[in-house]
Amino acid sequence: QVQLVESGGGLVQAGGSLRLSCAASGRTFSSYAVGWFRRAPGKEREFVAALSWNGGATNYADSVKGRFTISRDNAKNTVYLQMNSLKPEDTAVYYCAAERSGSTYYILSGRGDSWGQGTQVTVSP
Repeated sequence: QVQLVESGGGLVQAGGSLRLSCAASGRTFSSYAVGWFRRAPGKEREFVAALSWNGGATNYADSVKGRFTISRDNAKNTVYLQMNSLKPEDTAVYYCAAERSGSTYYILSGRGDSWGQGTQVTVSP
């Protein structure tokens, strides 16, 4: 089982940038698909971005396309979410997830085998 720990959240002004990291344990992490989700106060968890095991497939929510970029460094067992042009509506707890099939198919439907504990991102107006 892969274990995930997010970091990099914080407080930023609108228009600013943050890079979230998700460090994974486990020798098989490089074969997993990965994704980022978020949950804003009073709202359901929503999909943000997904990346297949080899980086060949990426998916983004319409609300973040062109602003957020998901990437991974399998040598470091780490997934990243670069967030640019942040908006107050991006304020949420961000979670990373990993799914063993390696395809983004299950991540897109909100299914993951492992989840991190979350990191808070707050964007001020």
